[in-house]
Amino acid sequence: MGRDNDQKKDKKKRKRSRENDKNIEKVVANEEKKVPTQQKPKQENEKSIEKVVANEEKVPIEQKQKQQGNCNQSKKKKNQEVYPFGNYRNYYGYRISNDTDEDPRLKVLKKEWFQGKDCLDIGCNSGIMTIHIAKKFGCRSILGVDIDSSRIEDAHWHLRKFVRMQNSAKSSEKNSSSEGKDGAHGSVEQSTSLSNGETKADNPETKDLSQIVSFQKENFVLTRNLDENRYDTILCLSVTKWVHLNWGDDGLITLFSKIWRLLQPGGIFVMEPQPWKSYENNRRVSETTAMNYRKIVLRPDSFQEILLDKIGFRTVEDLTSSLSGASKGFDRQILAFQK
Repeated sequence: MGRDNDQKKDKKKRKRSRENDKNIEKVVANEEKKVPTQQKPKQENEKSIEKVVANEEKVPIEQKQKQQGNCNQSKKKKNQEVYPFGNYRNYYGYRISNDTDEDPRLKVLKKEWFQGKDCLDIGCNSGIMTIHIAKKFGCRSILGVDIDSSRIEDAHWHLRKFVRMQNSAKSSEKNSSSEGKDGAHGSVEQSTSLSNGETKADNPETKDLSQIVSFQKENFVLTRNLDENRYDTILCLSVTKWVHLNWGDDGLITLFSKIWRLLQPGGIFVMEPQPWKSYENNRRVSETTAMNYRKIVLRPDSFQEILLDKIGFRTVEDLTSSLSGASKGFDRQILAFQK
């Protein structure tokens, strides 16, 4: 009899325990609805954030970045990588299919925009596109910048790999040509190539890629390290969305204005904006992007008008039609603006 009473007591304890667990779960689920008197309501915090955005001159953009960085860190999940700036690993592997020899966007770029020119690639990721542009079009110099130090490390690795391949090809070519040509013919050829007073070191076609291509970790929207530089051509390929989601409309205008300042007169700005649907797909990648998404007024279909009428570019050329039939991921609009 005593044992039966003990069993009944244990059952009652377990029942109460389960009920307590349920009550705790309800409290956690409704945490946002219950605002402690010691804390300001969430609505007041959102209003204060809107005031900060409205008073851009009063709050430095660097300070906003610190606040956003904290939001991004809190959004990260354990054992799961998050890319709040579009800084994906193996980005080109995901956008280029196995049956594609090169990035299709290279086919719509014009050689005269790059040959013998100083160029800048904003958001270069692992640097593959940057290196291919230098190799195919013969830039005098091209700098790739990216917000992620890991992607810049990848870019340096790819550059070393391309340089090794280049040197190996040159060595093989030199050995094969020396077997079939005499020294006199080689001397005449060399003197002809330098007849215009150009030295071998000045000719982009004779330079190693390591002398042409460089990479640097920079947050282009915030940095002042590039303010003294001037470029003939600037690329911003599939980057505008991430600037827009992380720094809002103000960050986008800062991006466009800085590109304008860094371009030489007559310089070219090549832009590949992501469509609004792409914003919708990535808006929840962090708390910052989710917040900015709700406040964005400037849509991608208005970028062309902004760059021509507000920023000051003279002309624009739509290169998109030349991408017809490109693999999925490269069917975005590509525009070339001239300063």
